[in-house]
Amino acid sequence: MTIASTDPVTGEVWARYPALDASAIERRLADADRVWRGYRRTGFAQRRAWLVRAAELLDARVEEFAVLAAREMGKPLAEGRAEVSKCARACRYYAEHGEKFLAPEPADAAAVGAGEAGVRWQPLGPVLAVMPWNYPFWQVVRFAAPALMAGNVALVKPASNVPGCALALEKLFADAGFPAQVYQTLLIGSAAVSAVIADSRVAAVTLTGSGAAGRAVGEAAGRAVKKVVLELGGSDPFIVLPSADIEQAASVAVRSRFQNAGQSCISAKRFIVHRDCHDEFVAAVVSRASALRVGDPSAVDTDLGPMATATDELGELVEDAAALGAAVLCGGKPEGRFFPPTVVAGVTSEMRLYHEEAFGPVASIISVNSLDEAIEVANSTEFGLGAAAWTRDIGEQDRLVDELEAGAVFVNGMTASYPELPFGGVKASGYGRELAAFGIREFCNAKTVWKA
Repeated sequence: MTIASTDPVTGEVWARYPALDASAIERRLADADRVWRGYRRTGFAQRRAWLVRAAELLDARVEEFAVLAAREMGKPLAEGRAEVSKCARACRYYAEHGEKFLAPEPADAAAVGAGEAGVRWQPLGPVLAVMPWNYPFWQVVRFAAPALMAGNVALVKPASNVPGCALALEKLFADAGFPAQVYQTLLIGSAAVSAVIADSRVAAVTLTGSGAAGRAVGEAAGRAVKKVVLELGGSDPFIVLPSADIEQAASVAVRSRFQNAGQSCISAKRFIVHRDCHDEFVAAVVSRASALRVGDPSAVDTDLGPMATATDELGELVEDAAALGAAVLCGGKPEGRFFPPTVVAGVTSEMRLYHEEAFGPVASIISVNSLDEAIEVANSTEFGLGAAAWTRDIGEQDRLVDELEAGAVFVNGMTASYPELPFGGVKASGYGRELAAFGIREFCNAKTVWKA
Protein backbone atom coordinates (compact mmCIF):
# COMPACT_ATOMS: atom_id res chain seq x y z
CA MET A 1 0.00 0.00 0.00
CA THR A 2 1.19 3.51 -0.83
CA ILE A 3 0.11 7.00 0.21
CA ALA A 4 0.01 9.46 -2.68
CA SER A 5 0.64 13.16 -3.07
CA THR A 6 -1.85 14.52 -5.61
CA ASP A 7 -1.77 18.01 -7.08
CA PRO A 8 -5.28 19.42 -6.39
CA VAL A 9 -5.05 21.70 -9.45
CA THR A 10 -4.19 19.04 -12.03
CA GLY A 11 -5.15 15.82 -10.29
CA GLU A 12 -1.65 14.52 -11.02
CA VAL A 13 -0.14 12.02 -8.59
CA TRP A 14 3.40 13.34 -8.32
CA ALA A 15 4.77 11.25 -5.44
CA ARG A 16 4.01 7.98 -3.68
CA TYR A 17 5.20 6.91 -0.25
CA PRO A 18 5.05 3.39 1.23
CA ALA A 19 2.56 3.05 4.05
CA LEU A 20 3.81 1.37 7.21
CA ASP A 21 2.80 -2.24 7.65
CA ALA A 22 2.24 -3.90 11.04
CA SER A 23 5.90 -4.82 11.52
CA ALA A 24 7.06 -1.30 10.65
CA ILE A 25 4.56 0.21 13.09
CA GLU A 26 5.85 -2.13 15.79
CA ARG A 27 9.41 -0.97 15.15
CA ARG A 28 8.36 2.68 15.36
CA LEU A 29 6.56 2.15 18.66
CA ALA A 30 9.48 0.21 20.10
CA ASP A 31 11.85 2.99 19.05
CA ALA A 32 9.60 5.64 20.56
CA ASP A 33 9.42 3.82 23.88
CA ARG A 34 13.17 3.29 23.97
CA VAL A 35 14.22 6.79 22.98
CA TRP A 36 11.76 8.47 25.37
CA ARG A 37 13.43 6.93 28.38
CA GLY A 38 16.61 8.76 27.52
CA TYR A 39 15.10 11.89 25.98
CA ARG A 40 13.02 12.70 29.07
CA ARG A 41 16.29 13.16 30.98
CA THR A 42 17.70 15.76 28.60
CA GLY A 43 17.68 19.16 30.20
CA PHE A 44 15.59 22.15 29.22
CA ALA A 45 18.69 23.96 27.96
CA GLN A 46 19.38 21.21 25.43
CA ARG A 47 15.77 20.99 24.27
CA ARG A 48 15.70 24.79 24.01
CA ALA A 49 18.73 24.75 21.71
CA TRP A 50 17.14 22.15 19.45
CA LEU A 51 13.86 24.09 19.24
CA VAL A 52 15.66 27.33 18.42
CA ARG A 53 17.54 25.51 15.67
CA ALA A 54 14.22 24.15 14.35
CA ALA A 55 12.92 27.72 14.20
CA GLU A 56 16.00 28.80 12.26
CA LEU A 57 15.54 25.97 9.78
CA LEU A 58 11.87 26.87 9.32
CA ASP A 59 12.93 30.39 8.44
CA ALA A 60 15.55 29.07 6.03
CA ARG A 61 13.14 26.62 4.34
CA VAL A 62 10.09 28.85 4.19
CA GLU A 63 9.97 28.93 0.39
CA GLU A 64 10.56 25.20 0.05
CA PHE A 65 7.77 24.45 2.51
CA ALA A 66 5.36 26.98 0.96
CA VAL A 67 5.85 25.45 -2.49
CA LEU A 68 5.23 21.99 -1.04
CA ALA A 69 1.96 23.06 0.61
CA ALA A 70 0.82 24.73 -2.60
CA ARG A 71 1.45 21.58 -4.60
CA GLU A 72 0.11 19.11 -2.05
CA MET A 73 -3.04 20.84 -0.75
CA GLY A 74 -3.46 23.99 -2.83
CA LYS A 75 -2.45 26.67 -0.34
CA PRO A 76 -1.46 30.00 -1.99
CA LEU A 77 2.25 30.74 -1.60
CA ALA A 78 1.75 33.86 0.54
CA GLU A 79 -0.41 31.92 3.00
CA GLY A 80 2.09 29.05 3.04
CA ARG A 81 4.94 31.40 3.90
CA ALA A 82 2.90 32.92 6.72
CA GLU A 83 2.10 29.47 8.08
CA VAL A 84 5.75 28.42 8.16
CA SER A 85 6.77 31.67 9.85
CA LYS A 86 4.10 31.09 12.47
CA CYS A 87 5.61 27.66 13.14
CA ALA A 88 9.00 29.26 13.72
CA ARG A 89 7.41 31.68 16.15
CA ALA A 90 5.86 28.82 18.12
CA CYS A 91 9.19 27.00 18.35
CA ARG A 92 10.88 30.12 19.69
CA TYR A 93 8.02 30.75 22.10
CA TYR A 94 8.28 27.35 23.75
CA ALA A 95 12.07 27.45 23.68
CA GLU A 96 11.89 30.68 25.67
CA HIS A 97 8.99 29.91 28.02
CA GLY A 98 8.76 26.11 28.29
CA GLU A 99 11.01 25.72 31.31
CA LYS A 100 9.12 28.44 33.18
CA PHE A 101 5.75 26.83 32.39
CA LEU A 102 6.97 23.51 33.81
CA ALA A 103 8.85 24.84 36.83
CA PRO A 104 8.02 23.10 40.13
CA GLU A 105 5.12 24.79 41.92
CA PRO A 106 5.29 24.99 45.72
CA ALA A 107 2.17 24.42 47.82
CA ASP A 108 1.34 25.33 51.43
CA ALA A 109 3.47 22.67 53.13
CA ALA A 110 2.32 23.54 56.63
CA ALA A 111 -1.34 23.08 55.68
CA VAL A 112 -0.66 19.46 54.70
CA GLY A 113 1.72 18.68 57.53
CA ALA A 114 4.82 18.53 55.35
CA GLY A 115 8.22 20.07 55.37
CA GLU A 116 7.91 20.55 51.62
CA ALA A 117 4.99 20.09 49.21
CA GLY A 118 4.11 21.03 45.67
CA VAL A 119 3.69 19.91 42.08
CA ARG A 120 6.25 18.81 39.51
CA TRP A 121 5.37 18.67 35.84
CA GLN A 122 6.78 15.59 34.13
CA PRO A 123 6.39 14.26 30.54
CA LEU A 124 3.99 11.39 29.87
CA GLY A 125 5.88 9.59 27.09
CA PRO A 126 5.20 9.00 23.38
CA VAL A 127 2.16 11.02 22.26
CA LEU A 128 0.21 10.15 19.11
CA ALA A 129 -0.92 13.21 17.13
CA VAL A 130 -3.56 12.62 14.46
CA MET A 131 -3.27 15.68 12.26
CA PRO A 132 -5.34 17.30 9.46
CA TRP A 133 -4.39 18.61 6.03
CA ASN A 134 -5.62 22.20 6.05
CA TYR A 135 -2.60 23.62 7.91
CA PRO A 136 -0.11 20.79 7.36
CA PHE A 137 2.77 22.55 9.15
CA TRP A 138 1.11 24.72 11.78
CA GLN A 139 -1.26 22.09 13.18
CA VAL A 140 1.68 19.72 13.71
CA VAL A 141 4.12 22.26 15.13
CA ARG A 142 1.65 23.70 17.62
CA PHE A 143 1.50 20.18 19.09
CA ALA A 144 5.12 19.18 18.58
CA ALA A 145 6.91 22.28 19.90
CA PRO A 146 5.43 22.10 23.43
CA ALA A 147 5.42 18.29 23.48
CA LEU A 148 9.10 18.05 22.62
CA MET A 149 10.04 20.88 24.97
CA ALA A 150 8.27 19.04 27.80
CA GLY A 151 10.28 15.88 27.15
CA ASN A 152 7.67 13.84 25.31
CA VAL A 153 8.19 11.93 22.06
CA ALA A 154 6.03 12.85 19.04
CA LEU A 155 4.32 10.24 16.86
CA VAL A 156 2.60 12.15 14.06
CA LYS A 157 -0.06 10.51 11.90
CA PRO A 158 -0.65 13.08 9.12
CA ALA A 159 -3.66 13.35 6.86
CA SER A 160 -3.23 11.01 3.92
CA ASN A 161 -3.16 13.80 1.31
CA VAL A 162 -0.17 15.68 2.81
CA PRO A 163 2.54 13.03 3.35
CA GLY A 164 5.21 15.21 1.76
CA CYS A 165 4.61 18.04 4.20
CA ALA A 166 4.72 15.58 7.10
CA LEU A 167 8.01 14.05 6.04
CA ALA A 168 9.51 17.51 5.48
CA LEU A 169 8.78 18.34 9.12
CA GLU A 170 10.28 15.05 10.30
CA LYS A 171 13.49 15.86 8.44
CA LEU A 172 13.50 19.39 9.84
CA PHE A 173 13.39 18.22 13.47
CA ALA A 174 16.10 15.66 12.77
CA ASP A 175 18.26 18.33 11.10
CA ALA A 176 17.69 20.57 14.13
CA GLY A 177 19.49 17.99 16.27
CA PHE A 178 16.69 16.17 18.05
CA PRO A 179 17.69 12.55 18.70
CA ALA A 180 16.57 9.97 16.14
CA GLN A 181 13.03 8.69 16.70
CA VAL A 182 12.09 11.53 19.08
CA TYR A 183 9.89 12.87 16.27
CA GLN A 184 8.42 10.24 13.95
CA THR A 185 5.97 10.35 11.06
CA LEU A 186 3.55 7.42 10.90
CA LEU A 187 2.33 7.01 7.33
CA ILE A 188 -0.65 4.84 8.14
CA GLY A 189 -4.30 4.73 7.18
CA SER A 190 -7.13 5.70 9.50
CA ALA A 191 -7.97 2.06 10.12
CA ALA A 192 -4.62 1.53 11.85
CA VAL A 193 -5.01 4.40 14.33
CA SER A 194 -7.08 2.59 16.98
CA ALA A 195 -4.47 -0.15 17.37
CA VAL A 196 -1.73 2.44 17.88
CA ILE A 197 -3.84 4.21 20.52
CA ALA A 198 -4.41 0.90 22.30
CA ASP A 199 -0.69 0.10 22.42
CA SER A 200 0.65 0.41 25.96
CA ARG A 201 3.71 2.32 24.77
CA VAL A 202 1.58 5.26 23.61
CA ALA A 203 0.90 7.51 26.58
CA ALA A 204 -1.63 9.98 25.18
CA VAL A 205 -3.38 11.19 22.04
CA THR A 206 -4.29 14.45 20.37
CA LEU A 207 -6.41 14.98 17.28
CA THR A 208 -7.36 17.93 15.14
CA GLY A 209 -10.06 17.00 12.68
CA SER A 210 -13.73 16.31 12.07
CA GLY A 211 -16.33 15.45 14.67
CA ALA A 212 -16.55 11.89 13.37
CA ALA A 213 -12.78 11.44 13.65
CA GLY A 214 -12.82 12.99 17.11
CA ARG A 215 -15.50 10.64 18.35
CA ALA A 216 -13.58 7.63 17.04
CA VAL A 217 -10.29 8.71 18.59
CA GLY A 218 -11.95 9.78 21.85
CA GLU A 219 -13.67 6.40 22.11
CA ALA A 220 -10.43 4.52 21.46
CA ALA A 221 -8.55 6.63 24.00
CA GLY A 222 -11.32 6.12 26.53
CA ARG A 223 -11.14 2.35 26.17
CA ALA A 224 -7.38 2.56 26.72
CA VAL A 225 -7.79 5.04 29.61
CA LYS A 226 -5.47 7.58 28.02
CA LYS A 227 -5.37 11.35 28.04
CA VAL A 228 -6.77 12.85 24.83
CA VAL A 229 -7.06 16.38 23.49
CA LEU A 230 -9.59 16.99 20.70
CA GLU A 231 -9.78 20.08 18.49
CA LEU A 232 -12.73 19.50 16.20
CA GLY A 233 -14.94 21.52 13.88
CA GLY A 234 -16.41 24.94 14.28
CA SER A 235 -19.22 27.07 12.90
CA ASP A 236 -17.88 30.29 14.28
CA PRO A 237 -20.19 33.29 14.59
CA PHE A 238 -19.10 36.77 13.51
CA ILE A 239 -21.50 39.24 15.11
CA VAL A 240 -21.81 42.79 13.74
CA LEU A 241 -23.74 45.40 15.72
CA PRO A 242 -24.61 48.97 14.66
CA SER A 243 -21.84 50.74 16.58
CA ALA A 244 -19.12 48.73 14.81
CA ASP A 245 -16.71 50.13 12.26
CA ILE A 246 -18.52 48.50 9.36
CA GLU A 247 -15.76 48.89 6.77
CA GLN A 248 -13.17 47.39 9.07
CA ALA A 249 -15.52 44.60 10.10
CA ALA A 250 -16.22 43.75 6.44
CA SER A 251 -12.52 43.74 5.58
CA VAL A 252 -11.72 41.36 8.43
CA ALA A 253 -14.79 39.25 7.66
CA VAL A 254 -13.58 38.58 4.12
CA ARG A 255 -10.06 37.76 5.28
CA SER A 256 -11.33 35.44 8.03
CA ARG A 257 -13.86 33.61 5.85
CA PHE A 258 -11.86 33.17 2.65
CA GLN A 259 -8.26 32.59 3.74
CA ASN A 260 -7.07 29.05 3.01
CA ALA A 261 -10.04 28.79 0.62
CA GLY A 262 -12.32 28.81 3.66
CA GLN A 263 -10.87 25.51 4.87
CA SER A 264 -10.28 26.46 8.47
CA CYS A 265 -12.09 25.31 11.59
CA ILE A 266 -11.63 28.67 13.29
CA SER A 267 -12.57 30.96 10.41
CA ALA A 268 -15.75 33.02 10.64
CA LYS A 269 -18.61 31.11 9.00
CA ARG A 270 -21.92 32.56 10.22
CA PHE A 271 -22.18 36.35 9.92
CA ILE A 272 -24.86 37.45 12.35
CA VAL A 273 -25.66 41.06 11.46
CA HIS A 274 -28.02 43.54 13.13
CA ARG A 275 -30.70 44.75 10.75
CA ASP A 276 -29.65 48.41 11.23
CA CYS A 277 -26.24 47.77 9.63
CA HIS A 278 -27.08 44.68 7.59
CA ASP A 279 -27.23 46.17 4.10
CA GLU A 280 -24.09 48.26 4.50
CA PHE A 281 -22.09 45.32 5.87
CA VAL A 282 -23.32 42.85 3.23
CA ALA A 283 -22.57 45.25 0.37
CA ALA A 284 -19.03 45.78 1.65
CA VAL A 285 -18.44 42.03 2.04
CA VAL A 286 -19.78 41.19 -1.43
CA SER A 287 -17.65 43.91 -3.02
CA ARG A 288 -14.47 42.61 -1.39
CA ALA A 289 -15.27 38.91 -1.89
CA SER A 290 -16.02 39.42 -5.59
CA ALA A 291 -12.60 40.99 -6.08
CA LEU A 292 -10.67 37.97 -4.76
CA ARG A 293 -8.70 36.07 -7.37
CA VAL A 294 -9.15 32.31 -7.65
CA GLY A 295 -6.51 30.23 -9.42
CA ASP A 296 -3.20 28.42 -9.36
CA PRO A 297 -1.83 28.55 -5.78
CA SER A 298 1.70 28.97 -7.11
CA ALA A 299 0.79 32.22 -8.91
CA VAL A 300 1.79 35.34 -7.01
CA ASP A 301 -1.57 37.09 -7.42
CA THR A 302 -3.79 34.18 -6.31
CA ASP A 303 -6.00 34.78 -3.27
CA LEU A 304 -7.82 31.42 -3.25
CA GLY A 305 -6.40 28.17 -4.52
CA PRO A 306 -8.33 24.96 -5.14
CA MET A 307 -10.10 23.13 -2.38
CA ALA A 308 -8.03 20.23 -1.11
CA THR A 309 -11.05 17.92 -1.14
CA ALA A 310 -14.14 17.58 -3.32
CA THR A 311 -16.56 20.52 -3.60
CA ASP A 312 -19.77 18.48 -3.80
CA GLU A 313 -20.90 18.79 -0.18
CA LEU A 314 -20.24 22.54 -0.06
CA GLY A 315 -22.19 23.03 -3.27
CA GLU A 316 -25.10 21.07 -1.82
CA LEU A 317 -25.23 23.39 1.20
CA VAL A 318 -25.47 26.44 -1.05
CA GLU A 319 -28.10 24.81 -3.28
CA ASP A 320 -30.20 23.87 -0.25
CA ALA A 321 -30.14 27.43 1.04
CA ALA A 322 -31.04 28.88 -2.36
CA ALA A 323 -33.92 26.43 -2.77
CA LEU A 324 -35.33 27.58 0.57
CA GLY A 325 -35.20 31.28 -0.29
CA ALA A 326 -31.67 32.49 0.45
CA ALA A 327 -29.98 34.87 -1.99
CA VAL A 328 -26.61 33.85 -3.45
CA LEU A 329 -25.03 37.29 -3.90
CA CYS A 330 -21.77 36.14 -5.46
CA GLY A 331 -20.09 32.85 -6.36
CA GLY A 332 -21.93 29.64 -5.62
CA LYS A 333 -20.93 27.51 -8.61
CA PRO A 334 -17.83 25.31 -8.29
CA GLU A 335 -15.58 24.59 -11.25
CA GLY A 336 -13.84 21.30 -10.57
CA ARG A 337 -11.84 21.71 -7.35
CA PHE A 338 -12.14 25.51 -7.46
CA PHE A 339 -14.97 27.09 -5.47
CA PRO A 340 -15.37 30.87 -5.85
CA PRO A 341 -15.88 33.18 -2.87
CA THR A 342 -19.57 32.85 -2.11
CA VAL A 343 -21.86 35.05 -0.03
CA VAL A 344 -25.33 33.76 0.86
CA ALA A 345 -27.76 36.22 2.48
CA GLY A 346 -31.09 35.53 4.10
CA VAL A 347 -29.97 32.31 5.78
CA THR A 348 -32.62 30.98 8.18
CA SER A 349 -32.94 28.07 10.58
CA GLU A 350 -34.66 25.87 7.98
CA MET A 351 -31.45 25.75 5.94
CA ARG A 352 -28.51 23.41 6.39
CA LEU A 353 -26.10 26.36 6.19
CA TYR A 354 -27.61 27.67 9.43
CA HIS A 355 -26.58 24.57 11.37
CA GLU A 356 -23.74 22.80 9.54
CA GLU A 357 -20.09 23.74 9.18
CA ALA A 358 -19.36 25.03 5.67
CA PHE A 359 -15.75 23.94 5.23
CA GLY A 360 -14.97 26.09 2.25
CA PRO A 361 -15.33 29.66 0.92
CA VAL A 362 -19.01 30.25 1.73
CA ALA A 363 -20.17 33.07 4.01
CA SER A 364 -23.65 32.74 5.52
CA ILE A 365 -25.41 36.03 6.39
CA ILE A 366 -28.08 35.91 9.11
CA SER A 367 -30.06 39.05 9.96
CA VAL A 368 -31.09 39.71 13.58
CA ASN A 369 -33.08 42.42 15.34
CA SER A 370 -31.24 42.76 18.66
CA LEU A 371 -28.20 41.86 20.72
CA ASP A 372 -30.26 39.23 22.54
CA GLU A 373 -31.18 37.58 19.25
CA ALA A 374 -27.57 37.74 18.04
CA ILE A 375 -26.37 35.86 21.10
CA GLU A 376 -29.18 33.32 20.81
CA VAL A 377 -28.38 32.63 17.15
CA ALA A 378 -24.64 32.46 17.80
CA ASN A 379 -25.15 29.82 20.48
CA SER A 380 -27.72 27.81 18.50
CA THR A 381 -25.13 25.38 17.16
CA GLU A 382 -23.49 22.22 18.40
CA PHE A 383 -20.09 23.84 17.94
CA GLY A 384 -18.19 26.17 20.25
CA LEU A 385 -14.70 26.85 18.93
CA GLY A 386 -14.29 30.58 18.39
CA ALA A 387 -16.40 33.71 18.01
CA ALA A 388 -15.87 37.27 16.85
CA ALA A 389 -17.94 40.28 17.90
CA TRP A 390 -17.91 43.77 16.44
CA THR A 391 -19.21 46.63 18.56
CA ARG A 392 -17.78 49.74 20.17
CA ASP A 393 -20.29 49.61 23.01
CA ILE A 394 -18.48 48.43 26.18
CA GLY A 395 -21.65 46.99 27.70
CA GLU A 396 -22.31 44.95 24.57
CA GLN A 397 -18.71 43.76 24.52
CA ASP A 398 -18.98 42.53 28.11
CA ARG A 399 -22.20 40.64 27.43
CA LEU A 400 -20.79 39.00 24.32
CA VAL A 401 -17.62 37.90 26.09
CA ASP A 402 -19.64 36.50 28.98
CA GLU A 403 -22.47 34.82 27.08
CA LEU A 404 -21.03 33.44 23.84
CA GLU A 405 -20.46 29.69 24.12
CA ALA A 406 -16.98 29.37 22.64
CA GLY A 407 -13.40 28.56 23.54
CA ALA A 408 -12.36 32.06 22.44
CA VAL A 409 -14.06 35.40 21.86
CA PHE A 410 -12.32 38.11 19.84
CA VAL A 411 -13.79 41.61 20.06
CA ASN A 412 -13.22 43.91 17.05
CA GLY A 413 -10.61 41.57 15.61
CA MET A 414 -10.18 38.31 13.71
CA THR A 415 -10.36 35.03 15.56
CA ALA A 416 -6.94 33.41 15.33
CA SER A 417 -4.50 31.20 17.22
CA TYR A 418 -1.38 32.55 18.89
CA PRO A 419 1.36 30.70 20.79
CA GLU A 420 0.73 33.06 23.70
CA LEU A 421 -3.00 32.22 24.11
CA PRO A 422 -4.74 28.90 24.85
CA PHE A 423 -6.62 27.41 21.91
CA GLY A 424 -9.51 24.95 21.93
CA GLY A 425 -13.27 24.65 22.07
CA VAL A 426 -16.35 23.59 23.99
CA LYS A 427 -19.41 21.54 23.07
CA ALA A 428 -18.88 19.51 19.87
CA SER A 429 -15.73 21.48 19.06
CA GLY A 430 -13.78 19.29 21.45
CA TYR A 431 -11.96 19.59 24.76
CA GLY A 432 -8.51 20.26 26.10
CA ARG A 433 -6.28 23.14 25.10
CA GLU A 434 -3.27 23.73 22.89
CA LEU A 435 -0.74 26.58 23.05
CA ALA A 436 0.31 28.86 25.92
CA ALA A 437 1.06 27.22 29.28
CA PHE A 438 -2.08 25.09 28.99
CA GLY A 439 -0.80 23.39 25.85
CA ILE A 440 2.55 22.27 27.23
CA ARG A 441 0.93 20.99 30.43
CA GLU A 442 -1.74 18.89 28.67
CA PHE A 443 0.74 16.07 28.11
CA CYS A 444 2.48 16.26 31.46
CA ASN A 445 1.83 14.51 34.73
CA ALA A 446 1.04 17.01 37.47
CA LYS A 447 2.87 14.99 40.10
CA THR A 448 2.14 15.84 43.72
CA VAL A 449 5.25 15.81 45.91
CA TRP A 450 5.06 15.64 49.72
CA LYS A 451 8.17 15.52 51.88
CA ALA A 452 8.26 15.30 55.68
